[in-house]
Amino acid sequence: MASRVSLTQARLEAELERCRAECQWDKIPAIIEQMQAAKIHEDDDYGTLLMAEVLLEECLQENMDLLQSSTPLMDKTQPRLSKAKGHLNTILSRGRLTPKYLNEALLLMAKVHYVQGRYRDAQGMCARVGLELLTQDDQPTYHLRLLAEAFVIKGLSLDHQTVSAVSRVRLSEREEDCLSCYLRACDAALSYLQELDKVVSTSHAKTAKSTFLHSPADMDLGYFLQAALQSAYLCLLHRGHLAQGAHQLRRVLRVVESRGSQSFRKAAARKLAEVLLSSVGEDSYWPPLGPPPSAWLLREGAAASKDAMYPTVKPPQRYGTDGCFCPQDVVEEAVLLLLITESMASADAVISRLPDQAEARQASLRDATSVYDLLTIGMVRRGQYAMLSECLERAMKFSYNEFHLWHQLGLSLMAAGKGVGAVSVLKECARMRPEDPSLPLLSAKICIGQLHWMKEAENLCRTVVSMGEEAGEFLPRAYLALGLCFSLQASDASLKADRNEFNKKALKALNKARSLDPHNAQILMYLSLQLAIVRQVSAAMEPLQAALSLRGDDLHSLHLLALLLSAQKHHRHALDTINLTLGQHPDNFNLLFTKVKIEDVLFGPAAALQTCEEMLQCWQSRYDVSRSSEPDDSSSIPIAERMEVGHGGRKPSIHLTLPDFQDASTGSQSHSSIALSRLEAALSEVSDLSSTRRQGPTYIWTILERIWLQAAELFMAGGRLKEAQFCVAEASSLFPTSPSVLLQRGRLAELRGQLDEAKGLYDEALAIHPTGERILVHVGRLLVKTGRVLLGEKVLRDAVQIHNTSHEAWSGLGEALQARDCSQAPDCFLTALELEASSPIRPFTIIPREL
Repeated sequence: MASRVSLTQARLEAELERCRAECQWDKIPAIIEQMQAAKIHEDDDYGTLLMAEVLLEECLQENMDLLQSSTPLMDKTQPRLSKAKGHLNTILSRGRLTPKYLNEALLLMAKVHYVQGRYRDAQGMCARVGLELLTQDDQPTYHLRLLAEAFVIKGLSLDHQTVSAVSRVRLSEREEDCLSCYLRACDAALSYLQELDKVVSTSHAKTAKSTFLHSPADMDLGYFLQAALQSAYLCLLHRGHLAQGAHQLRRVLRVVESRGSQSFRKAAARKLAEVLLSSVGEDSYWPPLGPPPSAWLLREGAAASKDAMYPTVKPPQRYGTDGCFCPQDVVEEAVLLLLITESMASADAVISRLPDQAEARQASLRDATSVYDLLTIGMVRRGQYAMLSECLERAMKFSYNEFHLWHQLGLSLMAAGKGVGAVSVLKECARMRPEDPSLPLLSAKICIGQLHWMKEAENLCRTVVSMGEEAGEFLPRAYLALGLCFSLQASDASLKADRNEFNKKALKALNKARSLDPHNAQILMYLSLQLAIVRQVSAAMEPLQAALSLRGDDLHSLHLLALLLSAQKHHRHALDTINLTLGQHPDNFNLLFTKVKIEDVLFGPAAALQTCEEMLQCWQSRYDVSRSSEPDDSSSIPIAERMEVGHGGRKPSIHLTLPDFQDASTGSQSHSSIALSRLEAALSEVSDLSSTRRQGPTYIWTILERIWLQAAELFMAGGRLKEAQFCVAEASSLFPTSPSVLLQRGRLAELRGQLDEAKGLYDEALAIHPTGERILVHVGRLLVKTGRVLLGEKVLRDAVQIHNTSHEAWSGLGEALQARDCSQAPDCFLTALELEASSPIRPFTIIPREL
């Protein structure tokens, strides 16, 4: 009989320990009844202690919001708390408990004092708890929870006590005591969750169907356990100890993960990422596995990190560091943390739209939104817009009608160059907020700049215009966007009547924008540009001067000024303007190409070639070819950004320089065999490097192609055809089917008298770009030159129809008409002269027309 009782007692006590460890308070009253029926613990108040604990914990679960706001709980409004307090007072006054259970009663009374706002009494109760009994190796799992709660209650009680009459030394001691309690509480809580994970896993392995067990991941940790996990790093960060706070967050994240700690790890990872992004610079970053730098600790008034000063009483297990990946910079660590957190937040998001799930859905949405906002900050620093858009797309499954996340997704798609998706998402945002004029304008910006959807952009702009005064400051921008749409449509129009109509609409819209906002430098600049495009050069000066008076350092305004001066044939002033602008934007290739053209007119091809040489060196110093040929997949920095960093003293893998096949001693052309051998060597180098040259974004190689072709034109102008061939070959190695490359190859063949080959190359270029002005002019003139006058005239008439302001096209048409003695030839020559008088050194349309 005694053996049966002992077995029953052992089973019930084991179930009690398990339920107390897993915080299954609803199951404990039934076990207490079984104990009373079996007359177990008749001679003490253990059953009363358990009932007091159940009542207290259930009361705390119901009042989490009050506890988090530090609102004291009152006996009158909390009957369970009142009953638990009465039980504990009875137990402590009778003194029938053993020391083991007396410790538990004292801790429960400390909880009661704390939640009722009597912090000094709570601290006194904690002082009476025998912690050595809670830290023995053979203690049950729930004792680790009690240990964590004892430390955190003591620390919180110290934090809440008034300090007005305390000296500075005493206050510092209290802060240190408080922090010591928080650090020990955190380690004890993590150890408790690890041990609980082991207990549950072992029990599940032994029992297929358990009526008592549930996953720790589903367990409500409760107020004090959450405080034990979070108070240490929150205390450090609140006091401004950022390095020590980040160090503590890294420590807890290195603890071996348990199922019950997942929500805490998610919050800790998000907090660490927030601290790293907001407070740690690129230069002050230190590796995750190392201690905080001494300079940081000295600024925070500490000689060492707090975890080293206060060794824990129950350390949790931590992951080993051998062979683990270690982030190299602050953004990389923050983004990795946030990507892990994002996957957890996305998986835990509440998708159900049922009314009873509304509160949980909003909480999970707030949690996820905070992660995505931090992820946006981190990824934007590295230009990882495509990855950011992929992350935000995953958030759409729980973001129905949530404007903020949809807007972030639209902006990330826009930055990633995914224009079609961005426009669709921004239209959805506009549906959510139809009164917001910025959303249609953002869509119009994408349609104009990325997609070239002019009709769509026009309709979006008219949406904002239709709002009238309700659009506010966006109304003039809507008219500006409308003007740009018409201007770009005019450039695309193939019929003169359509082109003139679009140009009139563009001027009307831009003038309206100016009347609404007369001091907007961008509107004034684009009005000037539109006037210049329709060859009202003198009229274009007035709004441009107004724009420069408002923004004297604007790149596009200064560039347009140089083009207008060149159109008035003030080339010297134009060159001075370009040089002045290059002083502010030394690496702008658009300016450098304009400078080459002006120098060619003023000083001849030799001076312009010197600038081309400088452009090659500038390109190589800006885009690091030696690094792009060996991309580092482990780096979080985008390829384009990595290519633009400085080299230090690294030797480049490609040597970019203009060719010179002249004899240095005589200045005459070298023998053809020597030139040919040099050219073959150069071409073999091009072949060897062609594969490495296509690393990175396309636009950087397009710039290099244009530099080589510009140099080829200058060499051809100087009669140096071998050097020109070398430059064209360089460009052809980059983009062999580019219409610009085919055009220059055709010109080179024409200059060498290979007219059939030239005609074939021109035809290839024309097939790829049938409206190209220079291609049409060269094809037409070659046809006239080879006796096919009527066909050449037809091609040149097409060129005039498409490019009615091209003086070269009109001049070529005049030559074709003159070849067959047509009376209209002089009119064409006169038109060419008039247009040439107002023709800029480069087309006005090189100024980008975008919002």
